[in-house]
Amino acid sequence: MAAAKVWLVVALLLLVALFSPSEATSSTSLRRRQVRSLLKRLNKPPLATFQSLDGDIIDCVHISNQPAFDHPLLKDHTIQMRPSIQPSGLYGEATRPFTQTWNQNGEKCSDNTIPIRRTKEEDVMRATSVTTFGKKTHGGSPHPHSHLGGVTDGHHYGVAYATRDANYYGTKVTINVWQPTIVTSGDFSLSQLWITAGSYENKDLNTIEAGWQVYPAMYGDDKTRLFIYWTRDAYNTTGCYNLACSGFIQTNPQFVIGGSISPVSIYGGTQYEYDYLVWKDPAGGNWWLQLQGNYVGYWPSSIFTRLQTGVADTVE
Repeated sequence: MAAAKVWLVVALLLLVALFSPSEATSSTSLRRRQVRSLLKRLNKPPLATFQSLDGDIIDCVHISNQPAFDHPLLKDHTIQMRPSIQPSGLYGEATRPFTQTWNQNGEKCSDNTIPIRRTKEEDVMRATSVTTFGKKTHGGSPHPHSHLGGVTDGHHYGVAYATRDANYYGTKVTINVWQPTIVTSGDFSLSQLWITAGSYENKDLNTIEAGWQVYPAMYGDDKTRLFIYWTRDAYNTTGCYNLACSGFIQTNPQFVIGGSISPVSIYGGTQYEYDYLVWKDPAGGNWWLQLQGNYVGYWPSSIFTRLQTGVADTVE
């Protein structure tokens, strides 16, 4: 009789295990389905694929099939291949080509395609959730109007800025490329430019950002990588790093946004610095990114609010 009771208990436990999966298992399964759905949307069918020396997979995607055109405001957008003008009165000429790891073996994407760093499942799984992948959290960046520099929310930073009663149509900055040591996987380091309009307080902050970053939680390594970012509502629901959401339209097949930069500067050795230029094209109002004298692509004016019809009120 005792043996029968034991077998009954074992049978009931097996039934519970088979027909009542744990909440954690169910949650993990749901997240993996969400991850696969996101990867299907982000990783467009490539026309060619390269394996980079740093482990990245680079897909050459047709320019008209890039993630930007998933944006509802860009469904009927006509690609602007070049800006209508080149800003004048800028000092300094690019003397060194911008180099990344992916094409150091001579790989390149053909015309009418752009290189995109393939997003892997582990990239998304490192994020706190699928919906936050590629996005800044509210504590994830220093306040872009903290003009004094210092320490805020655990961030140590210094800022050079211009803000006054004037219209800013763009800015240019020369940034030295380093590979700072990151102590923990939750840390990051970066150097960037900001073009902003609006404010956090009114939740209408529009930003355009570009530079380099070392960010293990984002990329899974400590390499120095080219990055961009944008938002139109103070980082609440819009915008993302690189091409993790629809918005930025890339036109140049030479650059991998989110790809590692190599070589980098060495203390007491060779220095590598590059010019970043962002400006508003008067024809259509798109905000163009130029890197070391080369057009990379643009943020269409339609994805913004304050930066759509107006110009920036601060550059940093």
